[in-house]
Amino acid sequence: MQATIKILISTGIIASTTLVAASNNWLLAWLSLELNTLTILPIISKTKHPRATEAATKYFLTQAIASCLLLFSSTTNAWQTGLWNITQMSNELQSTTMLIALTMKLGAAPIHFWLPEVMQGTSIKTALLISTWQKIAPITLMFSMSNHLPQKTTLIVALLSMFSGGWAGMNQTQLRKTMAYSSIANLGWTLLTMTSEPKTSLINIFTYMIITIPTFLLMALTSTKTLQAMTTTWTSSPTTSTSLAILLLSTAGLPPLTGFLPKLLILDQLVTQNLTPMAVMAMISSLLTLVFYLRIMYLTTLLNPPCSSTSTTKWRQNMNGTKMVSLVPPATTMLTALPALLL
Repeated sequence: MQATIKILISTGIIASTTLVAASNNWLLAWLSLELNTLTILPIISKTKHPRATEAATKYFLTQAIASCLLLFSSTTNAWQTGLWNITQMSNELQSTTMLIALTMKLGAAPIHFWLPEVMQGTSIKTALLISTWQKIAPITLMFSMSNHLPQKTTLIVALLSMFSGGWAGMNQTQLRKTMAYSSIANLGWTLLTMTSEPKTSLINIFTYMIITIPTFLLMALTSTKTLQAMTTTWTSSPTTSTSLAILLLSTAGLPPLTGFLPKLLILDQLVTQNLTPMAVMAMISSLLTLVFYLRIMYLTTLLNPPCSSTSTTKWRQNMNGTKMVSLVPPATTMLTALPALLL
């Protein structure tokens, strides 16, 4: 890909997301989301492989259907109220349709089946882009209309996302699919307090993004794509292997790591809102995600010599961006030390 095309695509992705975050009009938001979809399609299909073409097609069809629902909901709302303002979604039917459209763009359950397939069909860095940057625009729109979101429907979608991500992630051997189901489960945590305390939801989703970025970068630097390959990560860089384990435990929400704080805030908010049964179900679902996080951590850190391994060792092979290997682990350690500084 030429440098000019890279600059053009990067500018389109950044500008479209910025326009969505700054817009107060549904038409401008819809146009920006369409620009965002069109600019990321060449990145997904850049790899010369049928799986990449399939992933780009699935992504385009899903985003197109979600955009149609978004445009239908905003047009119907403007027909009734005479306003295109994002914060003026007073009708429950239009708010529910808009919620379905935004959750479809995010990849939340029950319309989440496209996300693991798309992330599996792309490169690790593209999967990182889909699971982090591409969620900013829909989350911003959901935050803007959080006062008008139907609470019961939002809670049902949140619970479905948490349990679907937990159950499906336990059966995966591909790391990109595992991280996709981890993203789905985390979206459930984000949606739990979107109607009652949206700022807590933003803290949760952005904390997850901060933890996910170095995780994907470490996987890309070590060329690790499967659980079997995780058993030999220590041969490339023991520091990287340790950092991956800490990041995965932080994503799981174990104290006193960074990922525990937003989940604690969400549980506290649910109890304050007299939604204690919902908080209990959220904690039960977190045990499901903890299973596959601990399995990855076990393969990363505990299967070291003299333990046997069926994988071929890498023995310090040359990795792309070797200089970054020494920079990313200290940064991740600083991230996981944040709770100690706050407490």
